[in-house]
Amino acid sequence: MKLRRLIGATLVLGLLGPAQLADAHRDSPTVTRTYPASDAVIANQERGFYHHTETHYRADGSGYVPLNLETLRGFRTQESVTQILRVFYLEKFASIDKLDPAYLDLVRADFRTARAAGVKVLVRFAYAQPPGWPPTIPYGDAPVQRVLKHIQQLTPILRENADVIALVQSGFVGLWGEGYYTDHFADPADPSKVSDQNWADRRAVIMALLRALPRDLMVQVRTPYMKQRMLGLPTGTEGALSEDQAYDGSPAARIGHHNDCFLASPDDFGTYLSDPIELDKDFVAQDTNYVPEGGETCAVNSPRSDWDSAAAEMARLHFSYLNTDYHPDVLGSWGSNITTAKQKLGYRLSLVRGEFTAKTRPGGAVQVGLDIRNDGWAAPYHRRQVQLIFQGDKHSYRVDLPADPRRWAAGTTTTLKATVRAPIAPGRYRLLLNLADPSPRLQTPTYNPLYAVQLANIGTWQPATGYNELGQDVIVSK
Repeated sequence: MKLRRLIGATLVLGLLGPAQLADAHRDSPTVTRTYPASDAVIANQERGFYHHTETHYRADGSGYVPLNLETLRGFRTQESVTQILRVFYLEKFASIDKLDPAYLDLVRADFRTARAAGVKVLVRFAYAQPPGWPPTIPYGDAPVQRVLKHIQQLTPILRENADVIALVQSGFVGLWGEGYYTDHFADPADPSKVSDQNWADRRAVIMALLRALPRDLMVQVRTPYMKQRMLGLPTGTEGALSEDQAYDGSPAARIGHHNDCFLASPDDFGTYLSDPIELDKDFVAQDTNYVPEGGETCAVNSPRSDWDSAAAEMARLHFSYLNTDYHPDVLGSWGSNITTAKQKLGYRLSLVRGEFTAKTRPGGAVQVGLDIRNDGWAAPYHRRQVQLIFQGDKHSYRVDLPADPRRWAAGTTTTLKATVRAPIAPGRYRLLLNLADPSPRLQTPTYNPLYAVQLANIGTWQPATGYNELGQDVIVSK
């Protein structure tokens, strides 16, 4: 408890300005540290395998099964799984404009449970599943104006709980919310026939979702063509996001991809529609430098679904997450390589080398240089608040560093350098790095250890605080 009280009272220091940097070299020389990497599977947020969950709300109000706190905690502690897909089925409301207050309360409660368990939620809303196969008409989804009204009613809940929402899949349209078998957004008799008006309606749903969410949250669509068509983008690398466009808040910068038939056929059962298929893959490969990609496997298709092919494609397309529940035969064929997937899905950040000022005067300059490697298949797709922590026996201090881990690309090493002001109070301070969730609610002592990033190094993680120890003390002497 003593440590938690200190964390809660952490004081803020600042970076030194240009006029103060000249004093930096008057202090002691820097000390260099190197850091051994860990091969552990780490329970970091917004990456890795996920568990599928779904719940229903039928005409009589039945079918809603709330999330279970202990189950979610078990995902974290026993499997290092930090995210779930939550499909909220809205069967009752396919023909009703107004969502029940009781239903909205159930959704709110699910987000509270996820937060308490230390997991995040991949969110999808949908109206229908097929009663059998093949699907029959009518499919059971809702018309565009009703969908828009439902999104408006869900907006307060999505904003209130944005801290534990990893992303929102476009949903709403078609069976399972995947956009194909639909009564209203394509020709029901031939869902491959999508009119200009259908595309306009689909775009209206996506734009409404983007407006419903905070600017930093992203939406995923089921096929790259959906993004291309709705935003007027060509396929291939040319149409994808550039580094300058990334994270600018535009629709293109906020729409990612989910592939729910990954590896199942040459075109992943219609996921890729370009001719040649490689054009769409080039589009996704470039786009996912800056927006999330994930999904699930759905059929054995050797050799394409075998490990070597799967790993190469997940690296190329910057996969951040994958369903651990489906398809079991595909995942089972990977054997012990499944551990590599657990390590490399999304980001995997580790310290390589550090340089530090070891001794200074009160308020003096402390130079810090860190080389941080990303050995994952993707960069983080959410912001992180990067903080240098001076942890003392009586007080802790933090410095917010101007760094954006979303720019720490897969397979690269980033050098993070800063010259910061030392604490005024003399003493010995341990240096730590905090890669915190940007939500103030999740930076509290209760949640930071669950939602901060653990670096993939041996002996650096401080589980009580969520900080990463840098193996270096700074002595502030009079």
